[in-house]
Amino acid sequence: MTQKLSQPSQGKSGVNYFLDGFGLIKRKGLRTFVFIPLMINLLLFAAVIYVAVGQLDVLFNWMNAQLPEYLSWLNFLLWPLAVTTMLVMLAFVFSSVMNWLAAPFNGLLAEKVEQLLTGKPMNTGSGMDVVKDLPRILGREWIKLKYYLPRALVFLLLFLVPMVGQTLAPILWFLFSAWMMAIQYCDYPFDNHKVSFKDMRFALNQTRGSSFSFGATVTLFSMIPVVNFIVMPVAICGATAMWVDKYREAYRNPLVSPE
Repeated sequence: MTQKLSQPSQGKSGVNYFLDGFGLIKRKGLRTFVFIPLMINLLLFAAVIYVAVGQLDVLFNWMNAQLPEYLSWLNFLLWPLAVTTMLVMLAFVFSSVMNWLAAPFNGLLAEKVEQLLTGKPMNTGSGMDVVKDLPRILGREWIKLKYYLPRALVFLLLFLVPMVGQTLAPILWFLFSAWMMAIQYCDYPFDNHKVSFKDMRFALNQTRGSSFSFGATVTLFSMIPVVNFIVMPVAICGATAMWVDKYREAYRNPLVSPE
């Protein structure tokens, strides 16, 4: 059953909630839950980059053996292009993979932030209960992926449309990315309270201004090198603060609708 928010809070913007996340990740009691997924993120990304660069080196060595000597100058053009393309593709694939790998930690971080902000324990059980809940947590990530992929494909196809598509597609893609970032990170506190994915989207749609401004800010900060490594915990903290202010009262005892 979809539950309507009676009087959604209109005070702070989504931008403010995201920026609040930078302060929250430094709070005592949260650092461990920030540090673990952050280190997993950094180590995996470093390993993937190391392997990918090694494969590029093999590819270029093979290419050099095939090219005549007078075309060797192409290396100076192709290397930057290849590295840039690789980083863009890896950033897309890696962020999707990290959402799956870090999902249990992200849910725990959202839980601890909510406890810190409200002063009330959530009674979600022991660590073993979290392990037992893994299939449901990963199933929720799968639901988000199924929602994302067909829509992303439509927007990406717009880039192939001459003139109109190529003019509008970047704008539409940014707006879609902002919406998906709001869904991705706000879903953790909603899911901790067993609010269905459908009801979560309904709630975000009711507070569309703060949802889009939050997601747009996450998207912009994700494009900044180095800063993008800490965007995930910052966004989870900010999204949980937004949950506490805008949605928690309405969905404290939700009627969970079928997926």
